[in-house]
Amino acid sequence: MTQVNVLFVCLGNICRSPTAHGVFEQRVAQRGLQERIVVDSCGTGDWHIGHPPDRRAQAAALQRGYDLSHLRARQVEPADFSLFDYVLAMDESNLGDLRAMRPASFAGHLGLFLDFADTGLREVPDPYYGGDDGFDHVLDLIEAASDGLLTDILSANKP
Repeated sequence: MTQVNVLFVCLGNICRSPTAHGVFEQRVAQRGLQERIVVDSCGTGDWHIGHPPDRRAQAAALQRGYDLSHLRARQVEPADFSLFDYVLAMDESNLGDLRAMRPASFAGHLGLFLDFADTGLREVPDPYYGGDDGFDHVLDLIEAASDGLLTDILSANKP
C-alpha cells in the first residue's frame, strides 16, 4: 500500500475537523497503518490558529477514548492540495471554499466527509454554539464516516 494522506477541514479547526483527525488517527493506529496513512486537519478560517481544540470537543472525545490535546489549529493552504490525497470538508460551505482554492492539478478526492457514511446527513453540524450533546452527535457521525473512509482507502489501495 502506498502512503495515503488525509486532511479533514472545517471552519475554525477547533471542533469538527480535529475530532475527525483524532478519531480517524486512532482507527488507523488500531489497524497498524500509521506508517501508511497520514492524518491532519485544518480550518478555512484563521481565528484559532495555534489553539487546541475546543474544551467541549476534547471532553466528549476523551469520554470515548480519543485524546485531542496534542492537536493545534491551522488554516488550510494551497500547498495542502499537493500534499493530501483526500481533502474532506465537514460541510458544503467549507467544501465551496476548498473548491475555490483547489488547483487544476489536484488529482485527489475533494468532497464531504459524511459521503463515507450512511447517516442520512451530508454535513457534520457545527456544535460550537450549541450544547454539549452536539459534540456527542458529531462524534457519532465522525465515527461512522471514519469507518467508511478507512474501508474506502483500504479497498482502493490493496497490496
